[in-house]
Amino acid sequence: MKDKNIAGLLSFFVPGTGQIYNGNYGWAIFWMLIVPGLWIASQGFFGWILHILCSYAAYTAAKEKALEHV
Repeated sequence: MKDKNIAGLLSFFVPGTGQIYNGNYGWAIFWMLIVPGLWIASQGFFGWILHILCSYAAYTAAKEKALEHV
């Protein structure tokens, strides 16, 4: 069972690692490419939005996987 808090924190520190923790490798690659790209393109302004969204996506994915195993 995956811990939703660990998944969210992993993606908060390095975008995409929470998705790897959850086993969602396609989403991990997506977030690892898109978040830094937006950070650079917007000079950090819009990077935070996707960075937080990435963490939330990892958190909710782990939460849904936990509910599937109950």
